[in-house]
Amino acid sequence: MEANRNRNNNFAPTWVTKAGFGLLTVNSVLALYRSWGDLVSVVFIAGSYLTLLLLFRCLRDYERAPRGSPASERARRAVWPLTTLLTMAFAWKVAAVMPSAVAAAVVWALAVATTAGGFFALFVPG
Repeated sequence: MEANRNRNNNFAPTWVTKAGFGLLTVNSVLALYRSWGDLVSVVFIAGSYLTLLLLFRCLRDYERAPRGSPASERARRAVWPLTTLLTMAFAWKVAAVMPSAVAAAVVWALAVATTAGGFFALFVPG
């Protein structure tokens, strides 16, 4: 029981977490290299990478903070705008390559539904 409690209180990143961030970084650098001449793509890649880093940081802060504390609430309030930003950014890129306006509208509708669902999950009690 004591070993399990100590393991749950250990918030040091595991090798899997480090490997995941390493792969994310390498993939982002390669994507930046491939699209260096296209300013919109460079901004999209860099913005997505930085937003993901901020999101993971806020999630880690949320997990580490005591339940119901002000730090926990701050982290929880920061998660929704970051996920919304990522959702809308990827919807923008995906909708742009859809073969029809109807398919693009479906992509946007799904993005809006996902964002609304995240809002209700995080902020509406019950």
